[in-house]
Amino acid sequence: MNIAIFCSANADIDPRFFTATEALGRWCAAHGHTVIFGGTNQGLMQCVAKAAHEAGARVVGVVPKFVEEGGMESAYMHQVYHTENLTDRKELLNSLCDVAIALPGGVGTLDEVFTLVAANTIGYQHKHVFIFNMEGFWNALELLLHNLQLQGMIRGDYRQYVSVVNSLDELQRQLEDYA
Repeated sequence: MNIAIFCSANADIDPRFFTATEALGRWCAAHGHTVIFGGTNQGLMQCVAKAAHEAGARVVGVVPKFVEEGGMESAYMHQVYHTENLTDRKELLNSLCDVAIALPGGVGTLDEVFTLVAANTIGYQHKHVFIFNMEGFWNALELLLHNLQLQGMIRGDYRQYVSVVNSLDELQRQLEDYA
């Protein structure tokens, strides 16, 4: 399976996120999955790429021009796609993946998640997004999604497009439905 990983490129974050991200990268390799990510050599992006690569997974980077030109491109990639900008990167990440997993991240991660979810709600794509709620990081987002659902702001049930998982074991069980 081709799994897009949306996550932070920041390094000064909770070290537990790095531990869980490494485990995810190794798990992807152990199960023959390809990791597709934003291609930077920083934060959780570099962490998942390195762990997956060193454990034998195929790692694909989708790298915007400013990352490449800034010397921030990860060395842990088997294949690299270069894009002009972040919009092109999102489009390519979404087209290459079968499913996506959102790890802790900021506005870029949210942008990636909601671009894919919005495409799902209107039928443009049918790729599930897993929100990996490490250490409760995404609790507020889960509450927001629930509130949007209650207020009638989401077509159908958002859980058709998005699953919030709290552990790697839970993620593994749910991913089996998409393999």
